[in-house]
Amino acid sequence: MIMGSTLAKCAVTDLAIQWVGWALASALKTEKFYDLAGSGTFVLLAHLSRVWGGNGHLRQNVQTGLVTTWGLRLGTFLFLRILKEGQDRRFNNVRDSPGTFFVYWTVQALWVFITLLPTLILNSERRDEPLGPRDYIGWGIWGLGFATEAIADQQKWNFKSDPDNAGKFIHHGLWAYSRHPNYLGEILQWSGLFLSASSVMRGPQCLSAVSPLFVWFLLRHVSGIPILEKQAMKKWGSDPAFQNYIKNTPLLWPFPKFKGE
Repeated sequence: MIMGSTLAKCAVTDLAIQWVGWALASALKTEKFYDLAGSGTFVLLAHLSRVWGGNGHLRQNVQTGLVTTWGLRLGTFLFLRILKEGQDRRFNNVRDSPGTFFVYWTVQALWVFITLLPTLILNSERRDEPLGPRDYIGWGIWGLGFATEAIADQQKWNFKSDPDNAGKFIHHGLWAYSRHPNYLGEILQWSGLFLSASSVMRGPQCLSAVSPLFVWFLLRHVSGIPILEKQAMKKWGSDPAFQNYIKNTPLLWPFPKFKGE
């Protein structure tokens, strides 16, 4: 009963935030706070679910803290980036179309809820289990993913901030091992959080494994890698150095056998 009520309230809150965000963004014809609203909703729902669940077990507190850390870092980074660049190319044909813009904001609500589902289930669960290997491994995977994403983001920020790199592509640091190390870090973080949360899951609750799978699918096949790869090929496709980079650097996973992933 408590879990169902908490999940329902989180879903309604999620939709309400995104639809209010859409109304403001559509009126102002701007996408500048789109990502900030998304990451902020993650943080808010993580804390609300813990309060509404009424327990506050250690595992729940750690999980909520990790989601908060992720949301604050990524949300701040993306907001500063769009303030610096002025616009997000994903919205070039969207910001002037209220209907299409509404779809984008609604999809963000879906992204938030599905991705956060293991945390919402965990924070709604009265049953507790002693911390075990699954928790420590999960938190370790999260830590690796957090470091990977944060370092990759900063390396690219520094690269693009250097006037000498204008018109060039980044291929050093973590970007020498993966063409999208920031996305790899994102997938690892949500995989680790699911693993820890699964320590108290039973039966259908385990279906929340869809969370990291959904993040992977979204980044790999929908809104992340396909768009960036297309833009990169259009910009540097005829550059022999870029062709060599594409040939020798895995798309996502930094292992030879995953080059096509």
